[in-house]
Amino acid sequence: MVQASSGWAFLGAGEFEDWHDDVDRVLLDGRDGLVLVLATAAAQEGDEVFDRWTSQGAAHYERLGARVEAPSLKTREDAHRGALVSMLDDAALVFFSGGNPAYLASVLAGSPFWERLRSRLADGSLAYAGCSAGVACLSDPTYDSETDDLSRVWAPGLGQFPGVLFGPHWGVIDTWIPGAQAFITASTPEGGTLVAIDEQTAMVGDGRDWAVHGAAGVHVYREGGWTDHGAGATFTLPLPGA
Repeated sequence: MVQASSGWAFLGAGEFEDWHDDVDRVLLDGRDGLVLVLATAAAQEGDEVFDRWTSQGAAHYERLGARVEAPSLKTREDAHRGALVSMLDDAALVFFSGGNPAYLASVLAGSPFWERLRSRLADGSLAYAGCSAGVACLSDPTYDSETDDLSRVWAPGLGQFPGVLFGPHWGVIDTWIPGAQAFITASTPEGGTLVAIDEQTAMVGDGRDWAVHGAAGVHVYREGGWTDHGAGATFTLPLPGA
């Protein structure tokens, strides 16, 4: 398994469940500080939903013995608040849970919070974990989950990894919108990569070398072909921007 240098975890779905305890331990290995649980992607769904996700996240990391905070990062105004931005300086891990990827990207893009987060990621002192929207927001474009019309699904994303498109919930998305897998595959950037992640599954690594944790698999589409990596597998995939 990839160990201390791991700074990224991309979960297809199923945040704050027992299956990804080992993912969190890998990310926190060698890092000391707060875990910030950020339910920003669900903010449009109302306070009850937002609070449920932050409560679940706090309980999950407290059970693992981590210091955890779940700040109220709901809007672009919040992402400019100095007190919230400064919390990143004492953070070891940020975890973005699910919701609408397009909304999450719209809150973070160009904000002081996102720029401080990226600077901490760049020096290796902070780890990033995202589930569902917390993964998909990193693409550009990303998905607006408010629509089930595939012709209108794309929205501006964060573009953290140029030329990389993420597809969380991969094993089930065709049951939600028939043809979604084929549509997303065809939308892979020219010369780029689609990283498709099944539910209750995570890819964890340092931006180049990855390990698959969980129940199912990670599927990589590039240059017109697929490679599949099941639970327990390791593989190499350099991601520009990591």
